[in-house]
Amino acid sequence: MFKLSEHKTSAKTEILAGLTTFLTMVYIVVVNPVVLSDAGVPFEQVFTATIIATIIGTLWIALFANYPIAIAPGMGLNAYFAYSVVGSHGNISYGVAFSAVFVAGIIFVILSLTPLRRKLIEAIPENLKHGITAGIGLFIAFIGLRLTGIIQAHPQNLVALGDLHSPSAILTFIGLAVTLVLMSLGVNGALFFGMVVTGIVAYLTGQLKFDKGFVSMPSLPEGLIMANPLTAIGDVVHHGLYAVVFSFLLVTIFDTTGTMIGVAQQAGLMKGNTMPRAREALLADSIATTIGAMFGTSPTSAYIESSAGVAAGGRTGLTALTVAILFALSAFFGPLVGAVSGIPAITAPALIIVGSLMIGNIARIQWDQLDEAFPAFLIILSMPLTSSIATGIALGFISYPLLKITRGKWREVHPLVYVFAVLFFYQLAFLPH
Repeated sequence: MFKLSEHKTSAKTEILAGLTTFLTMVYIVVVNPVVLSDAGVPFEQVFTATIIATIIGTLWIALFANYPIAIAPGMGLNAYFAYSVVGSHGNISYGVAFSAVFVAGIIFVILSLTPLRRKLIEAIPENLKHGITAGIGLFIAFIGLRLTGIIQAHPQNLVALGDLHSPSAILTFIGLAVTLVLMSLGVNGALFFGMVVTGIVAYLTGQLKFDKGFVSMPSLPEGLIMANPLTAIGDVVHHGLYAVVFSFLLVTIFDTTGTMIGVAQQAGLMKGNTMPRAREALLADSIATTIGAMFGTSPTSAYIESSAGVAAGGRTGLTALTVAILFALSAFFGPLVGAVSGIPAITAPALIIVGSLMIGNIARIQWDQLDEAFPAFLIILSMPLTSSIATGIALGFISYPLLKITRGKWREVHPLVYVFAVLFFYQLAFLPH
């Protein structure tokens, strides 16, 4: 079913890759409820909704698209939901905000059924694709360094070197050393085994504790939050949430599209300028976003942490299927998942190493051509500095056609790039982020 031999992989490699991806992204089942609970949504509701949306999106991509990519509620989109939509619209309840997510999801499904998103992948210039992959690599390496305190906030320079003697930093360095040695020796599943060793060290040094036990039953205290599409559309019209729906739509389209291109390139699954089974793959996040809104979570996106599984050898949907099964099991192991994901140093080494692998795409950018190089550079620079894949892509999309026009090469630019350059400019200039 997954064509393992055709992709030169094995069931063992794929399952280990799925474990690796799961461990690098499972933090979302704790972080997402924490963020959305600030908007008033019950923690247990979001915990279960997050798992439901992740299972649906990831299963879809595993069974219908055969890609080693995981789908889950997106970081950044949840903060926008909690603090910009619910927080700043005064009388907007989280129920009404979920109506906006639901409507965006429905439009998203319709767009994914059309050739638009597939053509968009083909329309993105090669150098921008390499820039997106490299930018994502830099971004996830930065996340790994920031979460463990190796890089910390600074009042003047924004970031600075953290305390290298802290238990978190030391544990990260141990994890990095172990994982790099295993990778150098060519051990299959080195990223995963590196996490296991780091977890054991964390437990032995008292950093990893299981105070709340291991098992608990999942619950949905509010049941279905959004069940009627007509009610959702009515809420959007009544409260004038058109800009909110547009922002969710634009950011999610490019977050997922950019991530899928990056991960597919890393896995060697792109066929020239096209992505095989693009429609099936791109339907995953739109369906998960729509169903996730019904249960009570913010929009979903393809996860950049999927690249950790690819680095561990994942090449097919069996990797994604493994991730989906593990998320289903995690619904019953909330305390255990919370304990492990609460120690960033266990998964950070994988993110840092994967970042180093993905940034290798910089070598494929045509640096001797300013109109090709600068937009790619802008993407690479802005992704980690704005903590947003979509913003990095937006700046690349805006600058690319401008430079081409300036150099008299406007005919080389695909019409879709012009369309989205205008849309991105409008979003960055006039809409909240």
